Amino acid sequence: QVQLAESGGGSVQAGGSLRLSCAASGYTGNTISMGWFRQAPGKEREGVASLDSDGNTNYASSVKGRFTISEDNAKILYLQMNSLKPEDTASYYCAAASGGAWYGLWFGSYRYNVWGQGTQVTVSS
Repeated sequence: QVQLAESGGGSVQAGGSLRLSCAASGYTGNTISMGWFRQAPGKEREGVASLDSDGNTNYASSVKGRFTISEDNAKILYLQMNSLKPEDTASYYCAAASGGAWYGLWFGSYRYNVWGQGTQVTVSS
């Protein structure tokens, strides 16, 4: 099974930018989509952005136009976050959707069932 490790979180003022990274290791051959989720205190975990194996992207309406998901040749997944707002404050999780998964969280057309440990993003006003 694939293992995921996020990095790049931190604290920034409103209007600033951060870039999150996610390194995947282990068996990735069954991964059909990668995504970013976030969870704020007292709230449910929600999908933010995804990139499937065909190169299709999907964004939550709250981040569209501000966040960009991408992947490099080394299969590192990124989330570039610009124009950050205090309401973007949350723990951010990298996630993978395995083909045939019957459990996990839906975002768009995929169910995400493998998770990283999360990285904290704090945006101050």
